[in-house]
Amino acid sequence: MADVLDPLAELVKRRHDPVVVQTVRSTAAAAIAYVVALKLSKEPAPLTAPLTALLVVQVTLYATLTRSLQRVQAVVVGVLIAIGFSLLVGLTWWSLALIILAAQSAGYLTRVGDWVQEVAISAMLVLGVTQVTTYAWDRVLETLIGAGVGMAFNFFLAPPVWVETAGQSIEDLARRMRQLMLHIAEELGSQVAVDRAAARLHEARRLDHDIAQVDAALRQAEDSVRLNPRVKEGLLYRVVLRTGLDTLEICTVILRVMTRSLTDLAKKRTEEPLFPPEVAEALTGLFTHLAAAVESFAVLVTTQVTANAEEAESRLASELVKAHASRDRAADLLLYRVQEHPRQWQLHGALLAEIDRILDELDMEQRSMRLMEELDRSTREKRERFRTLHRIQRWVRGEPTDGSTMT
Repeated sequence: MADVLDPLAELVKRRHDPVVVQTVRSTAAAAIAYVVALKLSKEPAPLTAPLTALLVVQVTLYATLTRSLQRVQAVVVGVLIAIGFSLLVGLTWWSLALIILAAQSAGYLTRVGDWVQEVAISAMLVLGVTQVTTYAWDRVLETLIGAGVGMAFNFFLAPPVWVETAGQSIEDLARRMRQLMLHIAEELGSQVAVDRAAARLHEARRLDHDIAQVDAALRQAEDSVRLNPRVKEGLLYRVVLRTGLDTLEICTVILRVMTRSLTDLAKKRTEEPLFPPEVAEALTGLFTHLAAAVESFAVLVTTQVTANAEEAESRLASELVKAHASRDRAADLLLYRVQEHPRQWQLHGALLAEIDRILDELDMEQRSMRLMEELDRSTREKRERFRTLHRIQRWVRGEPTDGSTMT
């Protein structure tokens, strides 16, 4: 009994996982599409309908809509090509090759996306039956049923909004960056073996893979708020999270370059600490404040609760002030040490420059300017994409539609 309950308990725990949601929703939609197709199609086993529903139902409403339209378009194009060929030639090896070539070319020309092969498959299946016209329109009908059920399924049972999941991914990334910075801070005042410094460099490089995973989660979140009736400020959510991830991505690149500089410094100082005690103390405090600032920044861009956002903003501002003070103290100490012992001065300068870049990226004033610029750009793009609709809306509100101002 326990062997049966354990997987069920695990499934319940993962009920908010996109994979679990996708599996359950697509299965239910496919079953419903098959029942509807049995009533409307003349085929004894109308499997095209559940197949279409299975393929088009996605974890977001926007993805389901776009894939449904592309799937229907691909099937219709394939059917029309098959009907045209059936009127001219029969099924031979050369006609089959020709119809596959024509179908795939038509798929690219009509921009059916990932469904190019579906155009050729539909054309081949239709061409291979005796009663071409009857089977062709049955296949179109079943495709429409599957796509319709898939879209209706997501309209009436709206899929989850994955903003919170994307936010958690961003916060997890920030925590890994924070942990790496704290590890670096612990080693600045000690003699560091080259292989251990190189391990920090590899750890920083692994953040690139983490960025790719977070970016995928964020794209899913962006799709989940498009056309979703449960979301009123989808554009704001998308812009806040996207600009936040862009900032963290830049910081990971800088962090990787920083670990490269520290690795080079470890190669030069194999018999002594990376930095003298007073310099190491200042840099340790600096990296500690940077680590806290990165985490606070992630909380700021992902939280939807005003109190938490204000707390994160206040903490970020405090950590940045402390980081700037530690940076200035470390710079003065490094300058003094370089004047006495000008060894590897270029690595010291590179380290300070990289720290300055991270501080600039986390600066709240620069963050606000970037948000406003991105919101303006997104609004302009939307207005250009739906120019006619925008003019109609302005006309309904009694506003001028030619860009002039009313007197």
